[in-house]
Amino acid sequence: MRRKMVAGNWKMNGTRASVAELIESLRQQQLPGSVEMIVFPSELHLGSVIEALEAMPVGVGAQDCAVERGFGALTGECSATQLADVGAGWVLVGHSERRLVLGEGLEVINRKFAAAQAEGLVPVLCLGETLEQRQAGSTMQVVGEQLSSVIADRGIGSFANAVIAYEPVWAIGSGLTATPDQAQEVHAAIRGLLAEHDPQVAASARLLYGGSVKADNAAQLFAMPDIDGGLVGGASLKAEEFGAICRAAGN
Repeated sequence: MRRKMVAGNWKMNGTRASVAELIESLRQQQLPGSVEMIVFPSELHLGSVIEALEAMPVGVGAQDCAVERGFGALTGECSATQLADVGAGWVLVGHSERRLVLGEGLEVINRKFAAAQAEGLVPVLCLGETLEQRQAGSTMQVVGEQLSSVIADRGIGSFANAVIAYEPVWAIGSGLTATPDQAQEVHAAIRGLLAEHDPQVAASARLLYGGSVKADNAAQLFAMPDIDGGLVGGASLKAEEFGAICRAAGN
């Protein structure tokens, strides 16, 4: 049985004071032991968050990594080697904001996915379509191309140690949310594409929904058979809301 997961993407938010306050509030939450919980702070706060959460059942990941492993002349970048060294266990790859705002293409995403795994990090591969693509009926084509690119480059076996997050771009930070049935349809298609390559990998892969997940819609989303948890944005910056979403996953 796939273990539920709730991941909180803090994005470009937080000061030292507000991050410390958020962590202290998280300590007051009743968090379910049956759910794997991860937070993704900004790179600036990564080390301090890892240290502060050491005694809590909450893992810590990075929001991005460089295309190159190790060390070198890539000013402003942070390699998977450095992330692993500081104690991160996860890394977001292919988030829609990096695809659309920062122009990351399939080759770059493939290289980041590979670099993360080479250093023992678990990549959370983000897939999703824009509103225009959904309205054009291209959702499955877009998501399929994004996933198939990584499969072709890294092999289906790489998904035995990766997580996939479906995040419809039109639902991120907009207040709009895919209905449980809409989300389930795409999650089932993603699992079906994995199964075409390896049914065992498909059956065990964890698929998260990301797109305005909140405490009041989490339970309905997580009840869907192919939705194994959530990639939470703004709601993860509120400890009570994040805790409620985690408890919904645990139920």
